[in-house]
Amino acid sequence: MDWTPQEILAVLDKCCESFTFPMLDNGYVYLAATRLSLFRSPLDWAMVIEVFGFSPRAGLPDTSIQTFASQLHARDKPEDYVDREAHQNYLKNNPHNEFRSAFPLTEGDWQDSDDSELLAIDARMVELRGQSVQIPGSVEYERHGITLEESPRVKVIEFCRYLAEKAREPLLATEHERRVSVLPQMHQILQLEDWHHPDVANDELPSRSETFRQLADVLVSGNASQYRPSIPPNTHWRNWPDGGRL
Repeated sequence: MDWTPQEILAVLDKCCESFTFPMLDNGYVYLAATRLSLFRSPLDWAMVIEVFGFSPRAGLPDTSIQTFASQLHARDKPEDYVDREAHQNYLKNNPHNEFRSAFPLTEGDWQDSDDSELLAIDARMVELRGQSVQIPGSVEYERHGITLEESPRVKVIEFCRYLAEKAREPLLATEHERRVSVLPQMHQILQLEDWHHPDVANDELPSRSETFRQLADVLVSGNASQYRPSIPPNTHWRNWPDGGRL
């Protein structure tokens, strides 16, 4: 591989500067769950960060899949843009990063028709990846440390955070979704369910992060044992209280 750890970190830093690197306290997205995966081949590297959360402006909870890589797979096609110049600008401005979304929860009458930030009063079930999941009573939220801010009503993000405790796997990306922008010849070499993420909103960069410096070393060497964090993880939603508050 011709890439160095410093070059990988420079890519991640540049994405921070262009607001295309995950900000876990994004003011427009309430955080519920995260995952990070590394992929590698003899020539290329890729990092995928999944974020499941809820943006009231989007209307439905979703899982963002942000890929950073030496080369990206299945990029947008020219016909997806108004003209060729717009497509060329997309490629120029995003040479090593791609964004895709998945929607694990099916739209339905479980959300209040007058206020999509709340569950419907009579909601009992929601469809998650084609399976019916029962909506719990208020006691279940309390058992998982989730305080209902407008009790007895339940906010959508409160339900999402409950699901992140009870049904985490189907909320995050499937293997196909996770690899959507990863070159097919790459192999997964590391997956993290939690880690210490930089506070991007306060100008912390990946290149200054012990976590991401070690992950860059792993990508270059292919040796997952080089990831030896000494700082406790902070990716749980409780660590990012400002997320979604705008």
